[in-house]
Amino acid sequence: MKIRLDRPALGALLVLAALRLLLHTLTNGQYGFHRDELATLDDARHLAWGYVAYPPLTPFVARVAMALLGTAPAAVRFFTALAQCVAMVLAGLMARELGGGRRAQIVAALAVAVSPVSMSAGHLFQYVSFDFLWSVLTTYLVIRLLKEGDGRWWIPIGAAIGLGLMTRYTIAWLVVGLAVGFLSTPARKLLMSRWLTAGVAVALAIVLPNLIWQAQHGFISLDFLRSIHARDIRIGRTDGFLWKQFLVPANIFTVPLWMAGLFFYFRKPAGERYRPLGWTFVAAMILFTVAQARDYYSAPLYPMLLAAGAVMLDQWPRWARGLNWAGLAVAFGMGVAFLLPVAPVSSRWFEVAIRVDGDLREEIGWPEFVDTIAEIRDSLPPEERATVGIFTGNYGEAGAIDLYGPTRGLPQALSRTNSYWLRGYGDSPPQTLIVVGLSREFVETNFSTCEWKGKVSNRFGVVNEELHKDLWVCRGVREGWPALWRKVKSWQ
Repeated sequence: MKIRLDRPALGALLVLAALRLLLHTLTNGQYGFHRDELATLDDARHLAWGYVAYPPLTPFVARVAMALLGTAPAAVRFFTALAQCVAMVLAGLMARELGGGRRAQIVAALAVAVSPVSMSAGHLFQYVSFDFLWSVLTTYLVIRLLKEGDGRWWIPIGAAIGLGLMTRYTIAWLVVGLAVGFLSTPARKLLMSRWLTAGVAVALAIVLPNLIWQAQHGFISLDFLRSIHARDIRIGRTDGFLWKQFLVPANIFTVPLWMAGLFFYFRKPAGERYRPLGWTFVAAMILFTVAQARDYYSAPLYPMLLAAGAVMLDQWPRWARGLNWAGLAVAFGMGVAFLLPVAPVSSRWFEVAIRVDGDLREEIGWPEFVDTIAEIRDSLPPEERATVGIFTGNYGEAGAIDLYGPTRGLPQALSRTNSYWLRGYGDSPPQTLIVVGLSREFVETNFSTCEWKGKVSNRFGVVNEELHKDLWVCRGVREGWPALWRKVKSWQ
């Protein structure tokens, strides 16, 4: 098992990665946190070997980020930006292992960098960012295994898969695809290596704490995943999976590149050694289609295609190579303009950006939201003010209160969602509650008295999920907290 570095090409890749990291660092603090990030940051304060919505690695990294760098958005997001920079370097190294020179390696790295999923994953602190990294690392290591035929590569492959499973369970689709790829080609002989057993053992050792946690909690994440998947299908989030592959997982301007890469893996004789990766892509895509997956789930499959396509670039006519460079430049410019938080809020530019990437709108208004909750608390009689609780309808609201609330003297939030629900309502639950994000029917059904206190707003008037949600002060839980908690569970 040899690890070698092509120093000039690696230097160029590292420079590109450093420039991208600088870009994210300079722009990632323009808005606030996204609701998904707020939930992850709150889970990071309650470290465990598992959570309802995801495995434990991402909250652990968030805990490290907050301890080392603080709680500002750009600081927390440093590690997700770094993960995407490492992924683009790995894509360049894949191109090198497949026979590409300096130019191919740079093209592969840039093609991965302008992927909409990678661009967004470098901006937001979410498990998608690290899932992408571990999947790219896995395919890079598989290329090394196929190239050298040295079974010892199974050990780092197992480690990468184990880290992937501790980040997001969907890396299992890549693993199934790899199994199909190896079994469908002469590379199946590599499955007979004793090192494969060692690699499996490494993966299991890494993921074992989470498996134990799941067993202790009745494999609660399976119930969560079934519920979320059914919701996504019901509201149309899984529609158009195949045609969206041209827009979301890889940039539309790199479609010729990844198509050429797929051809590379199936052509003879140059791609024959690496054909398992071609079948991996085909098998995984079939599985995603049958399972009605969301369009971005397949994003980690594309870097290995883009790397192979970059290797074939020298065979293209000069005009086609020129168009490829122009496409990468346009893709980068559009990605910065519409996927990163750079547009001034309330500008026409911002209105276009939030139509391209709706996640940007969800980063606006959280400190103001918490200020509104604090104002309602301050309006209560003194005897209630000290013991009032806050009950939220979603995890973003709860996460915002737990992040920004302590400086305003607010208690930690209670919520009916995901790991908040699992953590429960405490030993001495409050009888007076500020309730946000729940309907009149809900509060009147579950509480003795409720007083409407207005609606959530933000100073920019950005229409997001929080805008115009109802605010209530409610007193008295009709059926008691245990009965309420059993029926309010909501997977989001």
